[in-house]
Amino acid sequence: MTYTTINGRDFSNMIKSASNALEKQKEYVNSLNVFPVPDGDTGTNMSLTFKAAAKEIEGLENKSIGEISKKLAKGALMGARGNSGVILSQILRGIAKGLENKEEATVDEVKESFVQGSNFAYKAVMRPTEGTILTIIRAAGEAATCSEAEDMIELYEEVCEESKKMLDKTPEMLPQLKQAKVVDAGGMGLLIILRGMLEALKFGEDIALNKDGEVISSGEEFEVPGAEIDPADIKFGYCTEFIIMNEVKDIPNFKDFLESLGDSLVLVGLEDITKVHVHTNDPGAVLSKAVTFGPLSKIKIENMREQHESLLGIDGNSNEQAAVEEIKEEPKPFGFVTVARGNGIASIFRDLGVDEVIEGGQTMNPSTEDIVNSINKVNAEVVYVLPNNKNIIMAAELAVDLVEDKKVIVIGTKTIPQGITAITMFNHDGTAEENVETMKEVIENVTSGEVTYAVKDTEDNGRSIKEGDILGIKEGKISNIGNEVYKVCKDLIASMVNEDSELITIFYGEDCEEAKVDELVGELEELYPEMDVQCFSGEQPLYYFITSVE
Repeated sequence: MTYTTINGRDFSNMIKSASNALEKQKEYVNSLNVFPVPDGDTGTNMSLTFKAAAKEIEGLENKSIGEISKKLAKGALMGARGNSGVILSQILRGIAKGLENKEEATVDEVKESFVQGSNFAYKAVMRPTEGTILTIIRAAGEAATCSEAEDMIELYEEVCEESKKMLDKTPEMLPQLKQAKVVDAGGMGLLIILRGMLEALKFGEDIALNKDGEVISSGEEFEVPGAEIDPADIKFGYCTEFIIMNEVKDIPNFKDFLESLGDSLVLVGLEDITKVHVHTNDPGAVLSKAVTFGPLSKIKIENMREQHESLLGIDGNSNEQAAVEEIKEEPKPFGFVTVARGNGIASIFRDLGVDEVIEGGQTMNPSTEDIVNSINKVNAEVVYVLPNNKNIIMAAELAVDLVEDKKVIVIGTKTIPQGITAITMFNHDGTAEENVETMKEVIENVTSGEVTYAVKDTEDNGRSIKEGDILGIKEGKISNIGNEVYKVCKDLIASMVNEDSELITIFYGEDCEEAKVDELVGELEELYPEMDVQCFSGEQPLYYFITSVE
């Protein structure tokens, strides 16, 4: 079969095929991560991001390719996880720009969409690094530009071929790839997506189906993370969600109305539909107002106090509902959202005044939507976000532009100790700008380390690493290698301490023995009598110790 154009149905099948291909091969992509620690999550992040994008276009096969690509980009933006997911979302955003307002796309228009995908991806990264997914989308764009193909299959074959050639060159661009004898993980993920799209062109709709003839699910539900709380402490008892099958023209006034009746508001307009999520004591009033904008769909009302779901029987045109009037509290000046994994670490952040702790970190990067949802739950004029992981910073920065009713400031914390130091030094009497300057300054004085284990055989700076070896990691680089957890931790801290150091902080994980941790702390206090040694149960998985020296 030949294609001189592709329509919305063709494009939808290409997306389904690509999503399935990436889901099946995500563990392989994870295995390409250079660092031999249990955080090889590039494949997982890209797959979850692409699933969120694909879910957004379910049931839209008969729409135009321009409309489908736009919704695809929106879904990717909201579901973006980790740096690789954020960059992928921007690639899809550029492709959507190239296909904007198209009923169907010609070969030349698809070529232009590849170029736009490359342009948007590079613009999203402050300091682009070659040898990464950026290089592969650039190669795809250049291949499309130079191609003389008049058939869509031929075009995608050339794009995949040139992308593969460039991917094979990535070890020559980044020494760490060459040393580990792997190609770039993000680039491989993108190539899998392109090949999945090509397969759909070659084999048609069947390629998007599994062996039972059912479409493999292209999305997952993103739950808003939250700690368990006493039902008596819940101010607004009903989690109310629905879709208005129409565009709400007056979003600001509708948002004000919803905020007067509840909190945890998420209001997203997607042209011909509007998604609403709100916690309220009067779902009837919310639905009665919403139905004036258009028909309602997928109504879900959960009684959060009783911990079960039930649908509320209501005549959408009736306003005869019992109302419980709540006076909305005045927003406080400052609020905080942070990312952490481990009940102990999460509790420490809450004790320090953090409003929302998103469960995540290594191997489990929260999406932009997760971060937006948590920001929206904080009733404050200014909300500071502490990502505490370099792979979450870009997703957090995307969230800034998606929150309209409060100022959001991302402090680029890359580790848990940096996040804790930043919140500890926050001055509630200072201005937002003063606190930004202070927090950015103090995290520079924190030297962070982790102790974990190698998940594969590899080499690092000429040192042989075997699967199962214990690794001491200082500021993101492997510092020491051993086979005994507590000795590796002691040696790691020794490499972190200098003559100006005053404080050692240790968070021990769920796999540590408390008695041995106490012995380690005693040894450190003897070795460094002029320094304070603090030790906390972080309960974090995978990492035996997270430590810092200040």
